[in-house]
Amino acid sequence: MHGEYKVPGGKLVVADVDVVDGLLRGPRISGDFFMEPDRALEDINAALEGLPAGLDAKAIGERVEAGLPEGTVMLGITAEAVGIAVRRAVTRASDWRDHPWRLVHEAPQEPALHMALDQVLAEEVGAGRRPPTLRVWEWASPAVVIGSFQSLRNEVDAEAAGRYGVEVVRRISGGGAMFIEPGNTITYSLYAPESLVAGMSFVESYAFLDDWVLGALGELGIKAWYQPLNDITSDQGKIAGAAQKRLAAGTVLHHVTMAYDIDAEKMLRVLRIGREKISDKGVASAVKRVDPLRRQTGLAREEIIDRMIAHFRGRYGLVDDRLGEDEVRLARKYVTDKFSTREWTARVP
Repeated sequence: MHGEYKVPGGKLVVADVDVVDGLLRGPRISGDFFMEPDRALEDINAALEGLPAGLDAKAIGERVEAGLPEGTVMLGITAEAVGIAVRRAVTRASDWRDHPWRLVHEAPQEPALHMALDQVLAEEVGAGRRPPTLRVWEWASPAVVIGSFQSLRNEVDAEAAGRYGVEVVRRISGGGAMFIEPGNTITYSLYAPESLVAGMSFVESYAFLDDWVLGALGELGIKAWYQPLNDITSDQGKIAGAAQKRLAAGTVLHHVTMAYDIDAEKMLRVLRIGREKISDKGVASAVKRVDPLRRQTGLAREEIIDRMIAHFRGRYGLVDDRLGEDEVRLARKYVTDKFSTREWTARVP
């Protein structure tokens, strides 16, 4: 069995291992990481030998850590990363380049239709009718997108939203509220088979699915990193927030909204930023939490998107595609039946 794991911001870890009678046998760890002393690699393999194949990545990592000689230096790799690579081997996880990725980047659409398209495309990938897809969103109107489990009245000032013409919609994934104005954010979704994140916990899969974004931002001159659970940040503040949903069809939906040039004053009037989020530092700290990409890159939003797409294409392969007529038709039905209804939007009042 063969498994690979690219450590976010680090190096590639590869695990080749057999499973005999439920135990790991003949494990061989390799990769482009750095390690001293050399014999530590043999100690890692020895620590893996005979472990139950059903252990999770954290438990495997703990066994590896315990087996390392004192003073071992590991660069670009961690003991838990070894555990993830082993789990990906045992679960026969797929790799990014095992899939024929498609790009969907179309004209601006209304907020409720975006919510519906996320569900439709995730279902289509799960059913095998659509290859794994990267979709870049364009917004036709302002919106607040609240997480599946958030309270509508706790998160949104309805009067202010109405005054500014901001539509409030609820997505199918968890996480926090997003304030959207056309041209001021970069939003994308990934629809992938669960095999891509096999062997990973939810926490690990967040960083794994957005590692390409860190690479793209690095090419734009931004030193960014993943802040667990679901933020992409830099030394100048938060850049993006991610959310994820696993569908019963066997699909992982992973979507991210990145701040390009947010009107923070308007955002704070529409959103009810919780006291816990702004602590005792007042409104200014809430404004500081959103760090627009425009100031960090000096580039037009469209150029940032183009360069992100180019990075994904060069790294994993990407073929331009469009939404199918049946996909759009089903999404519009979902808008009518679900995403534009009060029952859904206010399901947590």
